[in-house]
Amino acid sequence: MDFSFTPEQNAIRDLARQFARTRLAPEYRNREKQGRLERGLFEEMGQLGFIAAGVSEELGGQGLDGVSVGIIVEEISYGDLNAAYITVLGGLNAAILEQHASPELAREWLPRLCSGEISMALALTEPHAGSDAARLKLKATKQGGSYLLNGEKTSISFADQADLCILFARTGAEEDGAGGVSVFLVPLDLPGVSRTRFEDLGSRAVGRGSLFFDDVTLPAEMMLGEPGRGFSKVMRGFDFSRALIGLQCLAPAAASLAETWPYVVERKAFGASLASFEGVSFPLAEAETLLSAATLLCYKTLWQRDQGMPHTAEAAMCKWWAPKLAFEVIQDCLLMHGHAGYSEDFPHQQRLRDVLGLQIGDGTAQIMKMIIAREKVGRVAVPY
Repeated sequence: MDFSFTPEQNAIRDLARQFARTRLAPEYRNREKQGRLERGLFEEMGQLGFIAAGVSEELGGQGLDGVSVGIIVEEISYGDLNAAYITVLGGLNAAILEQHASPELAREWLPRLCSGEISMALALTEPHAGSDAARLKLKATKQGGSYLLNGEKTSISFADQADLCILFARTGAEEDGAGGVSVFLVPLDLPGVSRTRFEDLGSRAVGRGSLFFDDVTLPAEMMLGEPGRGFSKVMRGFDFSRALIGLQCLAPAAASLAETWPYVVERKAFGASLASFEGVSFPLAEAETLLSAATLLCYKTLWQRDQGMPHTAEAAMCKWWAPKLAFEVIQDCLLMHGHAGYSEDFPHQQRLRDVLGLQIGDGTAQIMKMIIAREKVGRVAVPY
């Protein structure tokens, strides 16, 4: 069993680490104040191969394996968790396009996504259907060679920044459940599309909001896959993104931990370094242990994916545990800094807020545990 990275993967890590710590980290707070990720950042990351790196080279990517993409996500998120959304969401959307779009659509849009020329949102959640995504209501009605879109998507990352979205819409009857859902690629500058933005606790540089579709006409060739059969196939891609999200959350926790060790060594209380008190050093030692374990779980899951092995349960473990653990570690680091940590002089408070959102997005802990139980004992563990 080999836990080392290849020379090529180490080179990827070095490049991503340098970019994250020199280009991303210094502007982490400013991006939050601006409330967006600058478009030039997408292009820089695209030029370096940090967006949709798993896509084949002929379609603009690098053809990297899942572990290598995980390395990019971990390093980018160490500098700026929000910038890592570009890699994670870009990778998920690109995988959907590469696997399900027609060759013509893939050739038109994938190179532009990989280069950072365009950005894409994933439009799945609706006001009444978050976790129960198969019950969505946004309607796509066939009209000749087009579909007419009507409905609302909500809680969409990059809602006010994206150029296109991958849209899940109902083409069949509601009683068909997932079997009546199809998937489309939708440019967001079409007539009838409007957007709103929410005022959130964290990840303000990414932004979250609603997309409204009012009699939006979309050519039928923008459908991804077959009518009524896209949902279940596309949802399998979330196993990949859930492992990536685990690394996305663990990296800023590791950054806070790395900053806290020297702080508690230098800070004095009762004539001694804070690090000499077990009440300080032991929680940090536990955090080192737990972060190492969770990181290994994420890379194991990505490795299983690369080997073509089942990894749905492991991906769900990454998704519920890593964001929760990261939040707890960052909170401890903040508290170790006392009132200074509570201020905006340190990045812990922003990391805490940013990580919290990923305990909700892409599936809550409760849903992830349901998935794990289903993988172990079957659908008897699902309450419907």
